[in-house]
Amino acid sequence: MKPHPLAEQSLDFSVSVVRFCDTIERHAVLKNQLLRSATSIGANIHEGVYACSGGDFVLKYQISLKECYETEYWLHVMQRAGIAPAESVAPLLHQSGSIRRMLIASIKTAKGK
Repeated sequence: MKPHPLAEQSLDFSVSVVRFCDTIERHAVLKNQLLRSATSIGANIHEGVYACSGGDFVLKYQISLKECYETEYWLHVMQRAGIAPAESVAPLLHQSGSIRRMLIASIKTAKGK
């Protein structure tokens, strides 16, 4: 089966966030929140790829989009609180933004069908 680009990109993002969190020594609650939301993006995209209906597909992608926004929030909190430097957070925000834009486009396309 041909790899799904958005699923692959979200998997790469999850791995990047896991590695990022490994570099942070304290703040277990914030790391946990970030890990949960970031990995949920890819999990829901993966479920959406194998959705049983168009409505199910849209629902899974909408959940992924919400998780994407939440992930960006936690990244901003960590940056503003001085837990992580901007140069560590910026690439993750870029990856997340790219996934978010692809999700929005996919949802719009699916709703138009």
